[in-house]
Amino acid sequence: MNNYLLTLCFDGSDYHGWQVQSNALTVQSRLQDAIEQILGVRESVTGCSRTDAHVHADMFCCNMRTQKEMAPNKLQTALNAVLPRDIAVLSVREVPLDFHARYDCTGKSYRYLILNRTVRDPFLEKRALHYPRQIDTAALNCEAQGFLGTHDFSAFCASKSTVEDKVREIRACSVQRNGDLVEFYVEGNGFLYNMVRIMVGTLLEIDSGKIEHGVIPYILADCDRTKAGVTAPAHGLYLHRVYYE
Repeated sequence: MNNYLLTLCFDGSDYHGWQVQSNALTVQSRLQDAIEQILGVRESVTGCSRTDAHVHADMFCCNMRTQKEMAPNKLQTALNAVLPRDIAVLSVREVPLDFHARYDCTGKSYRYLILNRTVRDPFLEKRALHYPRQIDTAALNCEAQGFLGTHDFSAFCASKSTVEDKVREIRACSVQRNGDLVEFYVEGNGFLYNMVRIMVGTLLEIDSGKIEHGVIPYILADCDRTKAGVTAPAHGLYLHRVYYE
């Protein structure tokens, strides 16, 4: 038995997330199609996390246990030859049999892209949120520091989530501008369903005046989803990095 760690990147615009679904196109199903075409068997692939529909990934890790054997570099080349153009395998390497892409992950980072100008950009239509109101990035960067540390993020989790433990540690958080693009960056030991998108939505409502400045620590303490902002659209979100020991 062999265990391969695959590192991918993908444009999630045309997919309903990572996880296989019976009635929708997903990244995992496309990858399994490619593996079956190369190895002749449809292997199970374990992802480092789930992603929502239309979310992108600069880096996504998954592992595949198989009795088939192929040199990692040849497997990478073969997969890239048959995968659709919006999914690419960045690397393949052998790992111990007990390695698990999800449970061995020690942290992740995300970025959320906002096109901050009055005129939309057709080339970023599915890759960044268009937000015409001028963002005060310095002010929002200060606000974002309220997320740092270990907190119960119940207020920043989708109400339909069934996860009981909602305590997470945020290690880094920032809002930075690069021309017309504003990037929200966050790194932590784990994230809840829609957590990053709600964090972004809350910051944008602070920027617009719908939520008062300086209240993020109080929203966290209240653990009340209704106190936080809206869930920002999925297409601006990127899984940026996945961390392992």
